[in-house]
Amino acid sequence: MGIRNFEADYLVVGCGAAGMAFTDSLIADSDADVIMVDRRHAPGGHWNEAYAFVRLHQPSAYYGVNSLPLGSDTIDQDGLNQGLYEQASAPEICAYYDRVMQKHFLPSGRVRYFPMCDYVGEHRFVSRLSGDRYEVKVRRKLVDATYLEPSIPASCPPPFDIEPDVRCVAVNELSRLAEPADGYVIIGAGKTSIDACLWLLQNGVAPRDIRWIKPREAWLLNRAFSQCGELVGSLLEGVSLQMEAAAQARSIEDLFDRLNASEQLLCIDERVAPTMYRGPTVSAGELEQLRRIEDVVRLGRVRRIEREAIVLDQGNIRTSLDHLHVHCAAAGLNPAPSVPMFTEDRITLQPIRSGLIPFNAALVGFVEATRRDLAEKNRLCPPNRLPNVPLDWVRGTLIGMNADYLWSKELDIMAWLERARLNPSRGLRQHGDEPRVRQAMNRFAGNVRPGLAKLMQFLADAQA
Repeated sequence: MGIRNFEADYLVVGCGAAGMAFTDSLIADSDADVIMVDRRHAPGGHWNEAYAFVRLHQPSAYYGVNSLPLGSDTIDQDGLNQGLYEQASAPEICAYYDRVMQKHFLPSGRVRYFPMCDYVGEHRFVSRLSGDRYEVKVRRKLVDATYLEPSIPASCPPPFDIEPDVRCVAVNELSRLAEPADGYVIIGAGKTSIDACLWLLQNGVAPRDIRWIKPREAWLLNRAFSQCGELVGSLLEGVSLQMEAAAQARSIEDLFDRLNASEQLLCIDERVAPTMYRGPTVSAGELEQLRRIEDVVRLGRVRRIEREAIVLDQGNIRTSLDHLHVHCAAAGLNPAPSVPMFTEDRITLQPIRSGLIPFNAALVGFVEATRRDLAEKNRLCPPNRLPNVPLDWVRGTLIGMNADYLWSKELDIMAWLERARLNPSRGLRQHGDEPRVRQAMNRFAGNVRPGLAKLMQFLADAQA
């Protein structure tokens, strides 16, 4: 079987949130042509395997790509997200990315798309369906949009042993149940387990019938301070409260106490010190519901589920064949180390601002389109490793705010930020006369320098 040859300026591997946002930005600000390759049948990355009830944990208003809005840009009037911008569901997101590809990328004539193909290295990929092999002569760069691909329960087996006859399913199966269980055992401590618990509660399962096995307690971001559009003032208010907490903190422990007191970081059980931080958001309504679950097991990770017992790191608990065990224990965020965003022949997409995958990738696309000096591009796009522990909040905040400062000195980047739909702080200046915003600006100005100095000190002390 021969090899089919192509030529393109860029070869983008991965059509998830990062690859799509980068490509959208690149073709908007350059005349580049792009070949996109993905192993899945449709664009959208892991959203194609997501569980039915998952939603964005950030507003739809700043997710997706710059060129096409996601959702109707409305504020929810009821439900657990009441008063905050709408959050798209998995079907909405998958349909959205298909529309971006079919109605924008391909008609542009500058993007060629190869789904159901495995990238095998050296600018080559192979069709999963026909076996056809392809090789691309890349005139500029390979773009790796898969470096930080997450692990999800649908594609990762449970990290524990399961005896025969035990009922254990990935979270994706939860919405397909045909009959009730005597009880539901949720295994995991991250966003997926939070979603599973909330979905069960919203669908009439009593809190007493939910057992939640949590190896770690997590810090959660308050979604009320992650808003945009008409609510963008809350974003600045949150940052100003964070800087005030940092400036006044006497230790790293005191810092997190102050962040909790100012409602910047929340935890479900305030009697337990969080040791995990992955960056998910939560609303006040969701937090109230999650606190209704009292049967919480904190005995480390599950090692084995037997017919009548669950074996954990630090002990055993009883179970039965009539209980349904729900696997939410995939690794989730990818812990890969930071690497330079730009090299001579490759771009490795990574975060800059914490938690904003599409925004970061779009900014990298703009920088690639508008600059040629390698050192300058890396200076403007410092990689910000995905978080895992509370100290990563400190590290991520320092990297992100330093990047914001660097961008503020570049007129074209500032203009791009103001027009970029994916930038949550877009339009903030238009709200400068609001009392809440003025107060936040004054608080920020008075605390940013000492706050950043304290954060640098805490990080250095911890690393030492």
